[in-house]
Amino acid sequence: MTGALWGAVLSLAAGLWWCLVTLGALLVWLPGALWWFVQWLPQRLLGLSDDKLPVGATARRAFDYVQDGAAPFFDGLSVALGAVIDAILWALQAPPELVVVVAFVLLAWWLQRSWRIALLVLVAFLFVLDQGYWEETTESLTLVLASCLVCMGIGVPVGIAAAHRPRLYAWLAPVLDLMQTLPTFVYLIPAIVFFGLGMVPGLIATVIFVLPAPIRLTHLGITGTPPALLEAAQAFGATPRQTLWKVELPFALPQIMAGLNQAIMLSLSMVVIAALVGADGLGVPVVRALNSVNTALGFEAGLVIVVVAILLDRMLRVRR
Repeated sequence: MTGALWGAVLSLAAGLWWCLVTLGALLVWLPGALWWFVQWLPQRLLGLSDDKLPVGATARRAFDYVQDGAAPFFDGLSVALGAVIDAILWALQAPPELVVVVAFVLLAWWLQRSWRIALLVLVAFLFVLDQGYWEETTESLTLVLASCLVCMGIGVPVGIAAAHRPRLYAWLAPVLDLMQTLPTFVYLIPAIVFFGLGMVPGLIATVIFVLPAPIRLTHLGITGTPPALLEAAQAFGATPRQTLWKVELPFALPQIMAGLNQAIMLSLSMVVIAALVGADGLGVPVVRALNSVNTALGFEAGLVIVVVAILLDRMLRVRR
C-alpha cells in the first residue's frame, strides 16, 4: 500500500510537469487557432462557408491528447483518491453499526450542544438501520465526506486568494458559473474517460459540481469583513497573516461553514448520478428501482437520502 501511494506521488509530480509542457504547447497552438478563426468568421457570417465552429471535434482531440499524455497523472490521482475513500469507508464500516451511531450522536451533541439534535441524529440512523440501508448509507457518506474534504481543501484557500485579489476573482467567476450551470451528466464523460468506473470518477464529478460553493461563500465571507475591523487590526500593527487568521477568518467562519453545508447537500444530490458511473451508495438502489419501475424500492432509498441530508444539515448548522 505504501509503495502504491509513493508511486501515486511520483505520478502526480510527473503530471504537474506535463501540465507545464502542455501550457507551452497551448501557447504555440493558440496563434494558429486565432488566425483560423479570423479567416473563418467572415465567411461564416456571409454564408460563404457551411463549416460550423468545430467545438465537438476540438473537445475530442483535447480529450485524446490529455488521455494519452497525462495517463500516469490520472493513475496516480486515482490511487490517492482511492486511498482516501478506502480509509473513510473502513472507519465507517469496520466498527459495529451502533458504535458508529453513538459516535455521530456524540459529535452532534459536541457541535450543537442540543439534546434535540442529538436525538434527531439517533432516530435518523436507527431508521436507516431498520430499513436495511446501512452499507449503502456508509458508502454515500464516504463519497460525501471525501468530496467535502477535497472541496474545502481547495475551495477555502482559493476563496481567500480571490477575496484578496479582485482580478483573480474576475477571471474565476466565469469558470465557476460554467461549473455550476453545465449539466451534471456532462461531468461523467471526462470522469469515465480518465478514471474508468467506480467511486473515483463519481468523486471527481461530485467535486467539479460542488467546488464553486465553498469558493464563492469563502470569498463572500472574507470580502464582507467590516472595514472598521481591518483598520483596527492595522492600527494595532497586525501583519497581513495575523489579520487573516485573527480577523477575517473568524468573521467569515459562518459563511465558510455555510459553504461546507452547501457542499454536503450538493454532494448528496450527486449520489444518484454518481451511481451511473459505478459509484456505490444510496444511488444504486435508486437507479435499480428506476430501471425496474420498482416504486417501493425507489421510495425507500429516496427517503433514506432525505433523512441523511437532514441529519447532516442539522449537525453542521452554524449559529452566530
